[in-house]
Amino acid sequence: MSTRIPNKEKYLFLVVSFAIWFPHFIYLPILSPYMEVMGGTYTFIGLVLGSYGLMQFLFRMPIGITSDLLKLRKPFIICGLVIGALSCFLYAFTDSLGWILVARSLAGIAAATWVVFAVVYSSYFSDREVHRAMSSISFVVVLAQLLGMMFSGFLVNAWGWQTPFWIGGFVSLTGAVLAFFIYEPKSAVPKTPVNLRDLTSVIREPQLLKIALLSILAHSIIFTTTFGFIPTYVTSIGFEASDISLIVFAFMIPHAIATLFMGKMIVPRLGNWRSLKYGFLMAALFTLLTPLVESKWLLLSVQGFSGFALGVLFPLLLGMSIESISHEKRATAMGVYQALYAIGMFVGPLVAGMLNSSFGLAAGFYFTGLLGLTACVLIVLWEKRNRIKSLKDIR
Repeated sequence: MSTRIPNKEKYLFLVVSFAIWFPHFIYLPILSPYMEVMGGTYTFIGLVLGSYGLMQFLFRMPIGITSDLLKLRKPFIICGLVIGALSCFLYAFTDSLGWILVARSLAGIAAATWVVFAVVYSSYFSDREVHRAMSSISFVVVLAQLLGMMFSGFLVNAWGWQTPFWIGGFVSLTGAVLAFFIYEPKSAVPKTPVNLRDLTSVIREPQLLKIALLSILAHSIIFTTTFGFIPTYVTSIGFEASDISLIVFAFMIPHAIATLFMGKMIVPRLGNWRSLKYGFLMAALFTLLTPLVESKWLLLSVQGFSGFALGVLFPLLLGMSIESISHEKRATAMGVYQALYAIGMFVGPLVAGMLNSSFGLAAGFYFTGLLGLTACVLIVLWEKRNRIKSLKDIR
């Protein structure tokens, strides 16, 4: 693959990538408190939060396969941004919990098009630079999350609950217009005919399935905590709505730093699997600590360490999911990977919501912490199996 793509093309694509994510995170910190104010139960809130992941599970794989078969990328990107705008405007116009569920589901469909974004951007780089590409685009995702979530509480306090939804809708529309001008290299689409049987064989790739399982657990953690019930927990222990933005800021800054330097400093020194193991261990421990903390400054510290750990995990998992897959099958592989990890975005918040309704908010955090420890156990087992296999091959 050529690496002679002008920087201006890369920057434009990163701006469009920012526009697909920013709208869905500018309202996220206030979404669960907003539904609670409207009378939603923890179980219903968990259902709404989880619907975002369910739609991605249902749509990401078909989008990836269809994109590979049709040899088209850009139309999916534009559609994703338009659907994202529709989702935000629906939030802004409705005061019904049922329509909020529909709006969040549409947000999930919009986010499902990310499979195509990741494939196109990776085509701007050579094969050996895939981790660098995923690190860069993951940083933009984190930046969108940070800026959106940081100002969410302040916007609500200043201009009301609907403000983040309106801003998100207009950002999505702006991104859709800019998407018409992004560069799509020929290497972003298959050069040779690809049939459905070849594409479906990707689903059986052992490495892809292992990484997808770990990503299910990682997304369960973040969508149950920071993108889920952390805002509810913050208000339940007496903090103000404006404090939500402070908590988000404490999580997202280390998250962004880890994402930016993961490919240059952390992974080269520790290796892929050790980086994953330590990242999951940190995420698990600080999630388990969360319900034991009621001090604002201590909670800020806990969120900071958790944010750093998860910032290492996501771009690393993203890069590992496609590094061993041929280019003509990468949209399908990315669709499989992102569809599978969306299970965590759905099941994690839903189960945590039911546990919270039955046993209190702490139950959801303990459940989520155990998921992180489960990931550590799986990594250790796989490492041991790989060592045994390597010894047998030598003999």
